Amino acid sequence: MTSARNIRAARGTAVFNSIVGRLTGLGLSVFGSRLLAVRGRKSGEWRTTPVNPLVHEGVRYLVAPRGHTQWVRNLRVAGGGELRLGRRVEAFTATELVDADKPPVLREYLRRWKFEVGVFFDGVDASASDEQLLAIAPGYPVFRLL
Repeated sequence: MTSARNIRAARGTAVFNSIVGRLTGLGLSVFGSRLLAVRGRKSGEWRTTPVNPLVHEGVRYLVAPRGHTQWVRNLRVAGGGELRLGRRVEAFTATELVDADKPPVLREYLRRWKFEVGVFFDGVDASASDEQLLAIAPGYPVFRLL
């Protein structure tokens, strides 16, 4: 997983994420949102960002639609973190999927969240072939949550 794809949040996305993050922090989930809390890989301090956990075939996943972002890098080092909704905190460990295992998860993620994250997928949607999803897989980290 060597792709350096990392899309910075545009101003509108940053404002939206800030609002979703505040509401989620207060315990009001927006379409299933959670606050992902992960220890910083250098500072060791908790870092949070709103995420959309996905349940696919009974397993929970986190998909990084903007690529190899800071939370992805931190999660790789930490190996786990917390999903928060208000005062409810759920600790987890994470295993990153290899690219070959990503297509069904990416397809389901796009089916569920395209209205919110489709702009980050450059025209690829849930109807894409496995080959198309494999082609983009290196740019989209996916973590299985345990």
